[in-house]
Amino acid sequence: MPKVAKVKNKAPAEVQITAEQLLREAKERDLEILPPPPKQKISDAAELADYQQRKRKTFEDNLRKNRMVVSNWIKYAQWEESQKEIQRARSIWERAIDNEHRNITIWLKYAEMEMKHRQVNHARNLWDRAVTIMPRTNQFWYKYTYMEEMLENVAGARQVFERWMEWQPEEQAWQTYVNFELRYKEIDRARAIYERFVMVHPEVKNWIKYARFEEAHGFVNGARTVYERAIEFFGDDHADERLFIAFARFEEGQKEHDRVRVIYKYALEHLPKDRTTELYKAYTIHEKKYGDRSGIEDVIVSKRKFQYEQEVNENPTNYDAWFDYLRLVENENDPELIRETYERAIANVPPAKDKNLWRRYIYLWINYALYEELETEDLERTRQIYCTCLELIPHKIFTFSKIWLLYAQFEIRCKNLQTARKTLGMAIGRCPRDKLFRGYIDLEIQLREFDRCRILYEKFLEFGPENCTTWMKFAELESLLGDTDRARAIYELAIQQPRLDMPELLWKSYIDFEVQQGEFQLVRQLYERLLERTVHVKVWISYAKFEISAENEEEGLNVPLARRVYERANECLKGLAEKESRVLVLEAWRDFERDYGDESSLQKVLERMPRKVKKRQKIVSEAGVEEGWEEVFDFIFPEDEMARPNLKLLAAAKNWKRKLETEPSTSVPENNANPDENSNGQPENDDDEQNGSANGNDE
Repeated sequence: MPKVAKVKNKAPAEVQITAEQLLREAKERDLEILPPPPKQKISDAAELADYQQRKRKTFEDNLRKNRMVVSNWIKYAQWEESQKEIQRARSIWERAIDNEHRNITIWLKYAEMEMKHRQVNHARNLWDRAVTIMPRTNQFWYKYTYMEEMLENVAGARQVFERWMEWQPEEQAWQTYVNFELRYKEIDRARAIYERFVMVHPEVKNWIKYARFEEAHGFVNGARTVYERAIEFFGDDHADERLFIAFARFEEGQKEHDRVRVIYKYALEHLPKDRTTELYKAYTIHEKKYGDRSGIEDVIVSKRKFQYEQEVNENPTNYDAWFDYLRLVENENDPELIRETYERAIANVPPAKDKNLWRRYIYLWINYALYEELETEDLERTRQIYCTCLELIPHKIFTFSKIWLLYAQFEIRCKNLQTARKTLGMAIGRCPRDKLFRGYIDLEIQLREFDRCRILYEKFLEFGPENCTTWMKFAELESLLGDTDRARAIYELAIQQPRLDMPELLWKSYIDFEVQQGEFQLVRQLYERLLERTVHVKVWISYAKFEISAENEEEGLNVPLARRVYERANECLKGLAEKESRVLVLEAWRDFERDYGDESSLQKVLERMPRKVKKRQKIVSEAGVEEGWEEVFDFIFPEDEMARPNLKLLAAAKNWKRKLETEPSTSVPENNANPDENSNGQPENDDDEQNGSANGNDE
């Protein structure tokens, strides 16, 4: 066994050679090596016969090897043709057809040879055989008719076309037949072909071609008749907007603009809405060109109608689209159409009993009722709409006070006062709401039925005793009626309620009422009662301002009373942690002394004014972790500092003791025995340590 050489370096080569590259290089070298075939010169008939015999033997051998290769037959026949052996070539073509008669190339090459050598009858017979065997091959028919026409055999070409049309070929074949007849000015024959064409291929584009053919040759009535027949032929189910657009443009070209409008309107009425997009565009363009303002508006309205129809069909609960649609329809002043649209809209009840879903829906009923009342003036229908709407709303879950009030107001306009009262009473009994009570009370006030108003206010307060606005309105009503004691009793009942939504407004209203009545002593009592419940800074300031302007005949007493109120406020707020409130009181007191006091009283207030300092304090998170420092502002009041007089002395003693501990061997000098003085004999400044803000800066 021979030894196999070992490859030491198994790394890939830098330049890789692919198999494709190897094959390509081999092919190129093969072509370079092979010499071109030698040229053979034939000098006599014997050499020619020998050459032909050798070639024929080669061709026959190739055919025996593979009879299904069409190129071998074609090369053989074309070689015989080049040798002027037409009969032999024809024989080879016939053998090829017998071998594979469905091959189109063989038939075409065979017929081409016959036509090249002007063998017309042979070519005609050959085309007859081809179209008989393969009638669906349009190429044979095109070649056949073209040959007959080139031979100026018009009748023969027409006969071939007729044979072709019996097989109902594709559209292009019919168009070729029409063009053939038009080349010889046979308009009637072309029209007859079109008649058969649109029946064999009943498509919109073919009818349009037929109509344009009539128009191109000046037959306007014929073209119009074709369009009308096409619309009738397709009907409403299979109509296409392209047909109507073409018909309208034809009429537009004939200056028949009224006909154009009729066509567009007919199409928009009979075609489905989803297939009229281009139709609307064409209609709009036509009206902009030739129409007036009303025509353009009609087109735009119908286009918007189509858009709204699409929106409400896709989402029936899209109430905003219904509102826009109804507003558009109402402009047409067609009561039946408007009612039908409203009925369609209100039929789309919200899918769930959720008030948020019903808020927009309920306005459909309101607009419907207002339309029937104001536009059509059908009162009975309006009443029926309100009643149906009230029956539809689930009052046990939620209600709409607006509907009850609108229905009651409608009945009042109809002079049915008892029905309106029964309606509102039923509403309060079934689903009491603040808005219902207020609306009912406003109605009775307008009717000057004050006893009924009192009864309603009592029911209202039984329903919601915590509503301060109701108490104030009730008292205001009694005050307007001149019953002061009754109004005062109402206020007393109100402030005694355990739970109120806005007590500050109620107290303010009560105080304003007593001020208006001139009962200043009662006002003071009210302020005192209020201060027992709250010590809010606004109450103190309001009390002081009242004392300033309370009694003109007791001038000289109101200023001391107001000052006393400020002093009480300051003393009361001193013990609270809200320093801002105390600052507000002092600022109001300072302004008061500037306006009504003297220099000494103003100076006393200024001495009490705090100073504002900046401090740093730690930021502690909810988890108790320190997150850094922040700057805050604090107020230091002189009164608070005076309450701690020995704080500075204690701080100085502590510093002196710390100093003694650090220097035990040093004796204390006699002249420096005072711990409040430093080595220079000056008192130490421990304000920062006293105020607890060593890092703070006074502002």
